[in-house]
Amino acid sequence: MAKIIKGKPVADKITEELSKEIENIKAKGGQPKLATLRVGERGDDIAYERGATKRAEKIGIEVASVVLPGDITQEDFIEELQKLNKDASVNGILIFRPLPKQIDESMIKNIIAPEKDIDCFSPVNVGKMTEGDPTGFNPCTPSAVMEILDFYGVEIKGAEASVIGSSMVVGKPVAMLLLNRKATVRVAHSKTRDTAAVARQGEILVVGVGVPKMVKEDWVSEGAVVIDVGINVDDEGNMSGDVDFEKVQKKASMITPVPRGVGSVTTTVLAKHVLKAYKQQN
Repeated sequence: MAKIIKGKPVADKITEELSKEIENIKAKGGQPKLATLRVGERGDDIAYERGATKRAEKIGIEVASVVLPGDITQEDFIEELQKLNKDASVNGILIFRPLPKQIDESMIKNIIAPEKDIDCFSPVNVGKMTEGDPTGFNPCTPSAVMEILDFYGVEIKGAEASVIGSSMVVGKPVAMLLLNRKATVRVAHSKTRDTAAVARQGEILVVGVGVPKMVKEDWVSEGAVVIDVGINVDDEGNMSGDVDFEKVQKKASMITPVPRGVGSVTTTVLAKHVLKAYKQQN
């Protein structure tokens, strides 16, 4: 039976370390600040904003929430973003995505200031992630995956890792971060002929596709470490991951639950990136 590796102990440890650092910064007259930029009233954006704000403020980071109407024009959105780019008191900017159809994300990602882009939207930070440049900002959710693996002592160097999903939100960045740590990485995507075979080769298996309970027991090798990034809610409001938790738990050595897994670490990583941005800017 797998050990259930929850996100809370990981988040608590990072929170404790960040709180001490920010206490010292404040004692010297400094103040790290996060600005969130949200368009409209999407429920998942609001929930993430609430969690990120609560975590940041608990650690001692100031948060400014900018909420724009759902029908805002691209021109007006850019104007608001440029204000945050130019505001010297703002160290990190988090733009909630996806943006509405009238706003061209491919344009916006080239406008956000890379030094304030704490969730790897800018191509500059994507490039730095690819190169393993530590001055860049990796996406928060994939970074949370790495924090969990490290906290629970999972050996990454030399490990066989399988990533199911190839989105820019989870799959590709996770694969790159594992590769940067010298894992041997396989990625399965929507056109992969035998996804289960790819999954079975992973000593570390990371899943992020948005399909409830897709990964079954026979997809998982004996003793694998399974990280489930999926969050799915059914019509009755029940939450599940992309992994069939009850069955896979019997075969894996470690497994993250959903909820109380990767998601609970993501907002803490966001705060960590704000502090990093503050230190690099000062």
